[in-house]
Amino acid sequence: MEQSTRRRGRPSRAVLAVVTAAALGVAGCDAVGGDSPAPSGTGAQKGRPSPKPTPVWDTSPESVAAVGDSITRGFDACGVLADCPEVSWATGDSEEVDSLAVRLLGRAGAAGRSWNYSVTGARMADLPGQMARAVRRSPELVAVMAGANDACRETTSAMTPVADFRADFREAMRTLREALPKAQVYVASVPNLKRLWSQGRTNPLGKQVWKLGICPSMLGDADALDAAATLRRETVQNRVEDYNEVLEEVCAEDRRCRFDGGAVYEYRFGTDQLSHWDWFHPSVDGQAELAEIAYRTVTAKQP
Repeated sequence: MEQSTRRRGRPSRAVLAVVTAAALGVAGCDAVGGDSPAPSGTGAQKGRPSPKPTPVWDTSPESVAAVGDSITRGFDACGVLADCPEVSWATGDSEEVDSLAVRLLGRAGAAGRSWNYSVTGARMADLPGQMARAVRRSPELVAVMAGANDACRETTSAMTPVADFRADFREAMRTLREALPKAQVYVASVPNLKRLWSQGRTNPLGKQVWKLGICPSMLGDADALDAAATLRRETVQNRVEDYNEVLEEVCAEDRRCRFDGGAVYEYRFGTDQLSHWDWFHPSVDGQAELAEIAYRTVTAKQP
């Protein structure tokens, strides 16, 4: 271009304008200045860094609600046949437990931004109602532990059918989602009831308390080891495993739900982690272990 210009003389202003316009046309969106509209499209992405997407899972939610059964109420952790929510793994304020809420929010924060709607004796069929009460607080995280009472019935035939268990859990999740589309859910697996039986049956006092009606399908005739008793306990154990599969599968359908991966089920509760009142429900130490599992799951970078 320079050699041609020297031979033909100085270009006119009109020619310069045309050349300039052509150059800008080739440059496209990379050549915008002054009061021109903001760039958009691929060129704009090259011109400035893209904003980081908001993560689906927040590892530091600012409020917690809990739903579930006697374990989340701290039943038999402080006294015989009594709730003790202050040591609840989910929302309790006990310094010995350091509940999930305390670990996430601090002790002062947990006092004002955590709520426990669990009920001793509750089954999965009760979870939608509990969830409906919990969503009124608009929690950022809902902690769920339910299912043990669905297996702990008078007889194995009275245990909640797996299909009903699934339908009730899905209804509870639907209740949450309709009210709070972005709330997160932590789901704990159902504990290994057979292991709790094998640990607790070594204590005479515990076996006497069991006779008052604690989980008869698993704990009834605690010392019986005949074929019928063995089959009964295996039937209960298999149902618990089926329930855990349901919890995992339904949770996986929701991008803001985390299942504990079976951590509670696999945890080897020893006598120190069991209530010294009934040798079946978690003790204060057991509640602390549940809180640790929950916190580890909630705060993990990946589920």
